[in-house]
Amino acid sequence: MLPRRPARTRRLIQGAGAVTASLALMAGTAWACPPEPGYPQTTKAGEVRGEGGGAGASGHAGHYRPAETGKAEASEAIKGVRRVGGVPEAKGAISLMFIDYGTGRHKRTIMYATGDFGLKAYDISADPRVPTLVGQLNMPGMWETEDTDFDPRRKIIYLSRDPRAFGGSTATGESGVYVVDASKPESLRQITYVKVPAGHTTTCVNDCAYLWTGGPAKASWMPADWGGRPVWVTDVRDPARPKVHKDPIDTGRNDGKTDYTHDIQVDSDGVAWASGRGGVRGYHTSGRHFDPLKKKWRKATALDPVPYAGGGLDEATTNSTFMHNSYRAVGRTRDQAADPRRWGDGKLLFITEETFNDGCANDGLLVIASLKGSYKGEGWKSTPDKKFRLNTVATWGVAGQEGSDPTSTDCSAHYFDVRDGVLVQSFYSQGTRFLDVRDPTNPRQLAYYRPADAASWQPYWHGKYVYVADNTRGIDVLQPTFR
Repeated sequence: MLPRRPARTRRLIQGAGAVTASLALMAGTAWACPPEPGYPQTTKAGEVRGEGGGAGASGHAGHYRPAETGKAEASEAIKGVRRVGGVPEAKGAISLMFIDYGTGRHKRTIMYATGDFGLKAYDISADPRVPTLVGQLNMPGMWETEDTDFDPRRKIIYLSRDPRAFGGSTATGESGVYVVDASKPESLRQITYVKVPAGHTTTCVNDCAYLWTGGPAKASWMPADWGGRPVWVTDVRDPARPKVHKDPIDTGRNDGKTDYTHDIQVDSDGVAWASGRGGVRGYHTSGRHFDPLKKKWRKATALDPVPYAGGGLDEATTNSTFMHNSYRAVGRTRDQAADPRRWGDGKLLFITEETFNDGCANDGLLVIASLKGSYKGEGWKSTPDKKFRLNTVATWGVAGQEGSDPTSTDCSAHYFDVRDGVLVQSFYSQGTRFLDVRDPTNPRQLAYYRPADAASWQPYWHGKYVYVADNTRGIDVLQPTFR
């Protein structure tokens, strides 16, 4: 996103000078350029460099632009859902996480919010509609923490630092990952911080033994023919001593060109789906699989994954080539999206296309695509002269839909969550939309929540509620009433 302005074995080793909720983390000056020799490097807690003022204004095509201002009259709309609670003091929220502690009557559920404020912990055990702040890790100017991931067993949260954080830029700013001990929500502590050549998003793979970190636009010291940052892998089996592998993966993703890998989602079969400019590609990261490129069976690892399926999207059905995130219903989640009896187990991808063009109808869409014909490495063999594209089953956008603001040009699709055939998706100032996707050829809107000041970034099903991270409103707690 362009910065807005106004997933036992050992005890966690704590880094020296662990950061507490009262530490501002504002020491040091910004680097002119991250050093290539010895890069990346690890620093202990409290020794984070390259930090300064706000989130900065540098960005890239296909990411969020500031909210519109100066409208003559505010507009809002709501149907099939009611707001039952919220946390306005979490203004600047970008992503949420839900971590359970204990069992039985002693079980607690903590909702963590990340944003330009850093990390906040809210207890929702007593009343899910009334989140209660119990702890925080203050990091003013942090960016961007999209889709923040965590290790539920070791209670570790991984905050991804975009180079635009603390006043930096994509060309010269510092990127990396903060490793945070969340074993005690009331005493959140930074274990360590490691510099990584990428930093827009970070995702756990192989049960959080490794991290895949991607994006954003390339730094000035990266190869001239790159269009953006691919993925770097970090070994976090010892969370106090992360080890970043020097060679990136998911290269050549855009018809052979190395380009921006935006985010990773891991499905129930353990396939890691990498979305970005040039489409969505899935990788096996463990077990033995047939490699369609090397034409042999081999062991897949997080450092050397085996291509599975995926590829670019048909330009005739989308408004850009920038795919933001994806979801594949398979295995234990096969019943969550399209009807598997008709559409198969894991045969479809649900994808966010994020882009902002002239006019709402030309902005990013929800895209549903078939994986048919992509299992032999076609997405890795695609070139500008011999392009491979996935078949689009359907698309859905807010332009002209019931509940939309016709005067708004802030209409791109963003993150979504899926449960029991209902996909709930954020559309920035066009709010949060609930779609029936059991028939993927015909996504059908069931409900919507669009407050006048909406900046909906990511919704989450949790229990009977949907929690929305809204960048201007904080957190909204919604209860669907359409069923």
